[in-house]
Amino acid sequence: MYVLFETPAGFALFKVLKEGKLKDVSKLHKEFENPKKAAEIIKLKAFKKFKDTKEAMKSVEKLLKGEMSKGLKKFLDKNIVQKGIEEELMISDKKLGKVITEKLNIECKAGEKASELIRCIRFQMSSLLEDIDEKELKNMSLGLAHSLSRYKLSFSSEKVDTMIIQAVSLLEDLDKELNNYAMRLKEWYSWHFPELAKIVTDNITYSQMVDLIGQRQNVKKISVEKMTEILGNEDIAQEIKEAAEISMGTEILKEDEEHIRSLSKSVFEISQYRQNLAEYLKNRMAAIAPNLTQLIGELVAAKLISHAGSLMNLAKLPASTIQILGAEKALFRALKARKNTPKYGLIYNASIVGAAKNQLKGKVSRTLANKCALCVRYDALGEDVDGNLGMKNKAYLEGRVKLLESGGKVIQQNGGGQKKWQAKAESKGYNASNDFVDKNESKKKRPRLE
Repeated sequence: MYVLFETPAGFALFKVLKEGKLKDVSKLHKEFENPKKAAEIIKLKAFKKFKDTKEAMKSVEKLLKGEMSKGLKKFLDKNIVQKGIEEELMISDKKLGKVITEKLNIECKAGEKASELIRCIRFQMSSLLEDIDEKELKNMSLGLAHSLSRYKLSFSSEKVDTMIIQAVSLLEDLDKELNNYAMRLKEWYSWHFPELAKIVTDNITYSQMVDLIGQRQNVKKISVEKMTEILGNEDIAQEIKEAAEISMGTEILKEDEEHIRSLSKSVFEISQYRQNLAEYLKNRMAAIAPNLTQLIGELVAAKLISHAGSLMNLAKLPASTIQILGAEKALFRALKARKNTPKYGLIYNASIVGAAKNQLKGKVSRTLANKCALCVRYDALGEDVDGNLGMKNKAYLEGRVKLLESGGKVIQQNGGGQKKWQAKAESKGYNASNDFVDKNESKKKRPRLE
C-alpha cells in the first residue's frame, strides 16, 4: 500500500511498511510520536520537488478543484504505472482519486484511514522528507500561502456584485437592529413621557425629539421654532408642549436621562448610515444591473443577486426558478405534502406585483419573472449599460396588468373597451315599383299540356 502526500515543496510517495497498524485508526497517532517510530511504519519511495512557486501554484489550483496536474500525472506514471505496481494508493481527496483511477488505472482509496495517516505524516513531515530542510519547507509553505491568497483576492475583485451582496445583507441587518433599538427607546422613554410616542409616530423623528427634550420639564425652555425644525409642523410642536405639562409619566434621574439620550443618538446615527448605504446600493445597482433595476427596483434586484450568489449565477437561472427564488422552504414543503407549489418568492416585493389584484398576482409574477430573466442576461452579458430594455419591459408589464384587470379586453387609448360587432337588419316597407314585369310575355298564351 502506498500513500500520496502533497506538500508545499512537491509531491511525495510513501510505502506503508506495516499495514496492520492501520486497523485501529484511533491509536495510529501513537506510532508517529517520534521520527524513529514513524520510519518503522512508512518509507519515502519518491519525491518530486516543484521548480518554482508558479508550478506549485498551478498544482494547488488543480488540487483544489479535484483535478490532476500534469506534474502529478507524470510523477504517478513514472513511479507506479511504469514500475508495474498494482497496490492501493491512499489519498486525501475522493474526487481526485476518481480522476487518477480513470486516467492512470490506479486503484485509489480515500476515507478515515487515509485522512488519519496523512495527518500523522504531516506531523513528522520534516523528518520523513530528508532532502528538504525544515526552515526551507516553512518558507515554501509561506510563499505558497501568499500566492494562493493573492490569487483568490484577485479572482474575487473581478466579481463586483460581491459588493452588492454584502451591502444588501447589511441593509437587512440594519433594518432589524434599527427597529429593535427604536422600539426599546419608545418603551424606555414612555415611562417618563408616554404622550410623545402617540404624537410622534416616526421612529427617527422620535429619537431626535428625545435627544432634544431629555426630561419633559425641559420642554418649557425649548422654543417652538426649534421643535418645528425637526417636526416640520408647528401645531405638533405646540401639542407636545401642552402634553408635557399634563404628562402622566414617572420621574427619572439624570443618569437615566443620559443613557436614554445616548440610545436616541445611536438610533439617529444608524438611520443616517442606513440612508447612505441605501444610496450606495442604488448607485451600484444602476451601474451593474441597470435593466433589472429599472424593472423591479434596486432592493428586490439586489436581493435576487444575493440569493443566487452572483449576477452571472442569476443570469443562468430559468424564469421559472427566478419566479420562486426565495421561497424554497415553501416549495419543498408543498412538494412533500403534494400540495400546490408557491407562485412567487422575492419578486412578490416588486411594485408591479404588489399593485396587481390578489387573483392576478400569480400571472403577473410569472410574466415578471420572464422579463427579469431577459433583463439580467442582458445586464450580465450585454455591452450596453443603459436601462432601456428594463424600461420597455416595465411599460409592457404595466399594460399587461391593465389588460388582465379589464377581464382580457383590449384597452384603447380613450379608455373604452373594444365594442363587439353586431349585424343590424333594417326593416323597410314593400316597394312595388322596384319589381320588373315583362308585359309582352304576360299577354302570350302558354301551350296546354296534354
